[in-house]
Amino acid sequence: MADTRQKSPSRGWQGAVLKLLRADDYEFTVTGSEKVTDHYLRIAFTGGGLLRDRPVHPTMWVRLWFESDGKAHQRGYTLADPDAAADTFAIEFAIHDGAAARWAQSAKPGDTIGATFMGSKFAIPEPAPTGWLVAGDPAALPAINSLLDALTVSSPGVPATVWFEYTHDDDRDLPLHAREIDTIHWIRRERDGAALVDAVRSAAHAATGHFGWVALDTVSTRAVAELFRTDFGLGKKGVKAQAYWRPDADPS
Repeated sequence: MADTRQKSPSRGWQGAVLKLLRADDYEFTVTGSEKVTDHYLRIAFTGGGLLRDRPVHPTMWVRLWFESDGKAHQRGYTLADPDAAADTFAIEFAIHDGAAARWAQSAKPGDTIGATFMGSKFAIPEPAPTGWLVAGDPAALPAINSLLDALTVSSPGVPATVWFEYTHDDDRDLPLHAREIDTIHWIRRERDGAALVDAVRSAAHAATGHFGWVALDTVSTRAVAELFRTDFGLGKKGVKAQAYWRPDADPS
């Protein structure tokens, strides 16, 4: 008798490499969906044991596997509002054309998705910075919020300056967890991200003792990270930078 069960698409060389590196696989289950804006979705999940296995840290992220044209593709996403005791969290999607956005827009309670944990690590530096310089966009919003939430607990009197790049007008309605002591610069994405880079450059000053955190597109991430290291004087060890998407690719 023929086997009519649907088979999961191959994860290809990426999946093979992660398996060789002893990455852990999980199955997440959707428990709800919220339309935050016309261009942003928040999906709630149970973690299939993820948060029982892994201690929560700021900007904690996982790789989700999406099917497109019969192949599996992985994308990295930060956990929003993780509850370790309940093994629950949300994942937020900036909506653009692509497999990830299509999956998120159709997701309903009970749906499942494969996930891999590998490579996520970050801790508030010691000694604690005297201030933070942060640059990101909607794709980085969950990570920025988790960082600001962590500072609320560990460094309540330490301010952060955030340059937040937005594309759509309703991006300014996104829930940024800024505190009264934080400064937020909303920068519309123009000239392929150069507007934000220029804004950071024009604000350069000696920021000894501060720590920089950057997550934008690949080109902007490199440029802003270099400004933090040199023009702001943070040095190589004073900046954490990770490009979240390529300008020629879907950042969803």
